[in-house]
Amino acid sequence: MDIEHWRKEIDDIDAELLRLLNMRARLALKVGALKQAADLPCRDPERERYVLQRLQQINDGPLDERAVGKVFRRIIRESRRVQAAITQ
Repeated sequence: MDIEHWRKEIDDIDAELLRLLNMRARLALKVGALKQAADLPCRDPERERYVLQRLQQINDGPLDERAVGKVFRRIIRESRRVQAAITQ
């Protein structure tokens, strides 16, 4: 296998990641609407901690715990941003 083969694999995975991230954002919008209807805050620190801890526990690498935390903290932050947009 040459470099172009592996780059194509990476490109395919990137496209799938983007599709899944947008799907996650759509679900975050639904959760945000329910939070708004129930007059709940957009941020739920306990839930965020649970999500991060669970992902770090199920991670089998090669990304380390710190990297997983950084990536998913950003994803969570963007999910909150999307949710906040529906309340404005």
